[in-house]
Amino acid sequence: MAGHEFHEPADRKQVADSTVDPLAAEQTRHPCDPAFMHGVVVGFDGSTSSERALAYAIGMARRSGSGLIIVHVANRLPTTVWAGCEPPVFVDVPDHRTEVLGLELACADYLSEVPWILVERGGDICHELEEVGREYSADAIVVGSTHGIVGRIFGSVAGRLAKRAKRPVVVIP
Repeated sequence: MAGHEFHEPADRKQVADSTVDPLAAEQTRHPCDPAFMHGVVVGFDGSTSSERALAYAIGMARRSGSGLIIVHVANRLPTTVWAGCEPPVFVDVPDHRTEVLGLELACADYLSEVPWILVERGGDICHELEEVGREYSADAIVVGSTHGIVGRIFGSVAGRLAKRAKRPVVVIP
């Protein structure tokens, strides 16, 4: 079983004003497929470390008899430089990488062992992985380790996620 999370059309009217009631924001968010509740969330961007994390997450999901929620976080870039008085504004950059990853995953034989879905999000990687984990009541979040200068300067996704997550985080080297 393979699939993608499809969102409703943008022109559909919103039932509740999410600025008034925080619970309304919860209710207007796209519902999760109940078949994937208590599944394993894995961050995936096509890199070598995320491929290793995916392989481990597949084994985890297979052993626990649960579904696999593969999360790709799309790029967001600041449109202005923070001047100190106003926070930067972020804009979603078209990211066709999710479509490419989805096609690659759909053709992958190793994913035939477990039910899976691909979820695309935009924003901070740590926040989005934890948010998807919360939405699906995930048993664990699996990520690959970050190598290189960027991880040393800004902190790795795995390290930041391990500090803030409300569920187990498995970091694959």
